[in-house]
Amino acid sequence: MTDLMLLVQNFISLFMESAPWLLLGLLVAGIMHELVPVSFLERHMGSSSTASITKAAVIGAPLPLCSCGVIPAAIGLRRSGASKPSTISFLVSTPETGVDSVSVSYALLGPLYAIVRPIAAIASAIYAGLMVRWFDGAKSQKPAHSHTHSHKGSHQHPHKHAGSVSCCSSESSVAPEQEEAASLDKAQTSCCASEKPTTRCCDGTATTQGESVKQANKLTQVLRYASGKLLEDIVVWLLIGLALAAAIKTWVPTDFLTQWGDGVIAMLVMAIIGIPMYICATASTPLAVGFLAAGLSPGAVLVFLMAGPATNVSTMGMIKQEMGFRTLCLYLFSVITASIGFGYLLNYAVSALSLEGLIHMESQLHSHGANIQALYAACAILLAALMARLGVKKVNARLAQREENHQDCCG
Repeated sequence: MTDLMLLVQNFISLFMESAPWLLLGLLVAGIMHELVPVSFLERHMGSSSTASITKAAVIGAPLPLCSCGVIPAAIGLRRSGASKPSTISFLVSTPETGVDSVSVSYALLGPLYAIVRPIAAIASAIYAGLMVRWFDGAKSQKPAHSHTHSHKGSHQHPHKHAGSVSCCSSESSVAPEQEEAASLDKAQTSCCASEKPTTRCCDGTATTQGESVKQANKLTQVLRYASGKLLEDIVVWLLIGLALAAAIKTWVPTDFLTQWGDGVIAMLVMAIIGIPMYICATASTPLAVGFLAAGLSPGAVLVFLMAGPATNVSTMGMIKQEMGFRTLCLYLFSVITASIGFGYLLNYAVSALSLEGLIHMESQLHSHGANIQALYAACAILLAALMARLGVKKVNARLAQREENHQDCCG
């Protein structure tokens, strides 16, 4: 019973420590989701040049897409004309880091990981893109079917659709199959067709009232996405990560993980553990806390934080189908070697520069004052309420679907 109480205590402590930073990350991610159009990504990722690969890595790093959400996004970009190297670069940097995971890393792992993770993600993404360019260059050009099949993945795209297209454009980039669905949202997404003159954009005469309504709608969309779709995408693995981290801190002896040492074997073990997992950068962070608390080296933990979010079975299957087996091999090789390389660099930096103080080995909540603890508790309650709301919605949706199926069956 004592162990169970300690497990619950560790879970609550980790949840409270991550709550305010996760909420902040969700808010920033929602803002970016509404302000960064997909057309911007496609315009800068069309070639196999080093500049295009670098742009793909830099653009993808802060985006609020996890290992599951990046798959339809990458398919859409590839079929819209993005090159193989740029697509691979985007696939590596996007799930490895993000504004939400950086904030949670700062809260749970310390400032060192908050700085190292985005740097390592961008550098490893550029490296992976260059590997594909150098060793799969003959097949790295734009896909010939980028226009004829672009609709297959577009309906799954987690980013903006109609809102990203200029309402005054004379050419449509929407596939015929999407026109019917797009027409349903026409009143919201096409300001040119609006019946209200206060929201017109083609003549540049939007009124103050129209701008206020537009801004209010945009804010609503930001909050709706941040507390809805994005949170729904990460909530399961986030809770699993927190639970596993609490379990590791409670029951796993220190020598269980430290028996592998700090060398290549330990890092290979962490890469093997992380590669098949379906986990995002934010959800992997509390699990990394457990690994650190169990005695694993900072570099080996970084390997898990890089390899885990960047790879999973679904991503590997998508790469093989869309870009070929050689690209898949280069992708895996790049992720593994880059993560191990940065793991060695982090261990060396921590040892040589005495950076242990910049890493949180345990929860820091107890070191805060009473007012800060109250703020953390309030954020934890808010986050738990948002998660509970998602759970209730999902249960109600399943019950409604079951009732509808029953009525269709029994007439």
